Amino acid sequence: MARVTADPAPAWISVADIHDWIGQLGDADASQRAAASELLCRAGTAAATAAVPLVRACADDNDQVREWAAAALEDLGPPPDDSIPQLVELVSGSHPLAAYWAVTLLGRSGQKAGVATAVLAACLDSECDLSVAQRAAWALGKIGPAAAAGRAALEKAAAAADPRLARLAREALDVIGP
Repeated sequence: MARVTADPAPAWISVADIHDWIGQLGDADASQRAAASELLCRAGTAAATAAVPLVRACADDNDQVREWAAAALEDLGPPPDDSIPQLVELVSGSHPLAAYWAVTLLGRSGQKAGVATAVLAACLDSECDLSVAQRAAWALGKIGPAAAAGRAALEKAAAAADPRLARLAREALDVIGP
């Protein structure tokens, strides 16, 4: 699939369009969900209010829906502050792609996502998907000193066999500080 970027959003996209497309993400017809995901992708950062529904769409049974939802999240930027609690809940979901994107958006929120420290640290201590654990280490670093409670999990991850996870954990520890 070609990567689509639309920043800033085209003038033809309205708030009502975004809300309609968010609603269509829950449609029973997979082609409607895929079309809505594609339109939200083309909306660029204007679709920020769709952050949580797009993360949920990353767990869809349909490949096209998942692909368009992930593409939309690529260029979405930080989510609205009020979506942080919902994103925290989605980190523990059973679908690795949805968990990955929930973690990514929490990291993009920076220190505002300090409330996510425990769930992100749990990703490092559990048997979660390696890409999610790597992204959790990155997100803790983006949260910075507000993620100090995750220090023990990061120290353990810094000694991990996976070199990328270990590097990301060390980088996060450097940012969090003593």
